[in-house]
Amino acid sequence: MVRFTKKIEDEFVKLVMNPPSFNYNALNDVARDSLLFKVSEEQIVKGIREKEKRKRVQKILLEVVPLLHGYFSNIQYDFVNDVTPSFYPIGRDLRIPFKSVFIYGIGGQIYLPWFMFWKQNPLDEKQLSLFVTLVREMLRQDPELDTAKFEILDFSANNSNGCRQLKVIDTADIQTFNSNETNEMLAIFAEGFERAEDRLKEVDIPSKRKGDEIIVDIGQYRLWDK
Repeated sequence: MVRFTKKIEDEFVKLVMNPPSFNYNALNDVARDSLLFKVSEEQIVKGIREKEKRKRVQKILLEVVPLLHGYFSNIQYDFVNDVTPSFYPIGRDLRIPFKSVFIYGIGGQIYLPWFMFWKQNPLDEKQLSLFVTLVREMLRQDPELDTAKFEILDFSANNSNGCRQLKVIDTADIQTFNSNETNEMLAIFAEGFERAEDRLKEVDIPSKRKGDEIIVDIGQYRLWDK
């Protein structure tokens, strides 16, 4: 347990001291445009080239576009709606947010997609099970989403030199944790986060706070790495 807490602490400190140079937010718009407006792949590629001038980032985004567009442009939906953010409390003044880009319905079934755009997916089976456990708990709080088909769209490659592939994961097939196991793992996470905050105060890094609460995106961290 001590080793895992230290790993989480180190990951948070590293993230704050060396923040990512880009994010994948533009691909959320690609998914929406492909599904809702049936924008062509050519138009999407042109838009990314015009808006993102950093060639390295442009290349990374364009690796995903054919897979993302190919999946959503072929879906014939009944409706597409935005999703209200949900929050899972894991400790004192610490919450994990969850917000899918959208939900859509087909023949009475609601689909809730979640994107993993990392080229090398850092989640092992244990981490993935924890993530799905927390999301299912949050979905149960919303009667409209309780029966949604929660799918993970994984756009990773098998190795750093390989090509990305789309793997659609039905989370109904993923084993989840019971409440005791979940609470134990989240306690480790919360302790690691708090220790990281203490370390960052010593190097005069401003705390990422909103009011008195700390909001953490669990999707950004490599937790419980082996």
